Amino acid sequence: MRSLLSRLVALASFGTLTFAFGCGGGLSGSSSGSGSPPSGGTQNSIAIAVNSGPSGTGFIASDVAFASVTLCVPGTNNCETIPDVIVDTGSYGLRVLKTALTLPLAQESNLVECAQFVSFFTWGPVAMADVKMGGEVASNIPVQVIGDTGFPDIPTACQNSAPDGAADTLQTLGANGLLGVGAFIQDCGPACVTSTAPGFYYSCPSATTCAVTTVPLAQQVPNPVAMFSTDNNGVLVQLPAISSASGEASASGSLIFGIGTQSNNALGSATIFQMDEFGNFTTTYKGVAYPGSFLDSGSNGIFFLTTALTGMPDCGASLSGFYCPAATTPFSTTTEGTNSSSETVAFSAANVDQLFTGSNTAFNNVTGDAPNCFVNTTTTAPCFDWGLPFFFGRNVFTAIEGQSTPAGPGPYWAF
Repeated sequence: MRSLLSRLVALASFGTLTFAFGCGGGLSGSSSGSGSPPSGGTQNSIAIAVNSGPSGTGFIASDVAFASVTLCVPGTNNCETIPDVIVDTGSYGLRVLKTALTLPLAQESNLVECAQFVSFFTWGPVAMADVKMGGEVASNIPVQVIGDTGFPDIPTACQNSAPDGAADTLQTLGANGLLGVGAFIQDCGPACVTSTAPGFYYSCPSATTCAVTTVPLAQQVPNPVAMFSTDNNGVLVQLPAISSASGEASASGSLIFGIGTQSNNALGSATIFQMDEFGNFTTTYKGVAYPGSFLDSGSNGIFFLTTALTGMPDCGASLSGFYCPAATTPFSTTTEGTNSSSETVAFSAANVDQLFTGSNTAFNNVTGDAPNCFVNTTTTAPCFDWGLPFFFGRNVFTAIEGQSTPAGPGPYWAF
């Protein structure tokens, strides 16, 4: 069985509390993966690899991009490299499993976080670390340590925040951590400064005594790229094209830091798609606009509309949520930013059950059924979640909010 990785972020902030829900299933499976950590990189880049994922998960990953991230006790050379961390342009902040971490990182101000995602949550203390990727360093920043057994009593509100419960083990997360390098700086932002309503942060003076709390921006878990001293205005994901309709065994690429800051991250002829205040843009299909759409390397398929609207059959059984058409089906859409830029995007939907029968792990034609996504704080509507299959064969840029780039300040996507 394969992992069904959903979009990772549930709450983002852009001035006020905003929602950017994605789509897809939870994590499940029964056979072991055997991925290996990517290596290589330059001053402003690290290697990423789409492969079967870490061993011991109980399933084979599909269309999941992994990287290695180094953490250090702040201001020291006491460091540890964590392999098999998911690269996610749809969330914000670094989260690492306690079981993958041996460093003695100090907890920040009794803070424990309930990071809420579409289908799961991560619970664990906020600790301080230097985060190193390539030659870049984010010094002394908050990170989340997932599944720390020192905080066993998860508040009821946190437990009720996601349908599939906690992803706090290798088996439930399918990775050693999550690297959120999306378009926002903090994982909650101003909403958690002024209100406890988001329910992201808790003050836990003891292992069993926790109360939801407000948190200043500086103490929230940040996108580590925004904390670099240079190359800090966004990221570029580069992955090769997939040449076979049945997928490929694996794929290797790069996560490049900065936009227009080095010779390897120039925008070139990429089209700029400004996001709306909720981190979305519009996808049009058959003349109907879907404004809650987004790009997200943390989704392992292109999730769109519903079976009722498309007539696409659901795979059912353990692959429920994915599409399994009798024959590969072509689609043509138009994407449009708030700046009125637009591009035609074509893709195909193959039978996911047939794709996942073999040992390949990198596909450009995995699709699935998207439940309604938030287009603002109160309204949901059908949308397109452009997951990792979209990224193959493209240079995909994500510009961080408020950061200066050659195409103006973020947030925006470009491809």
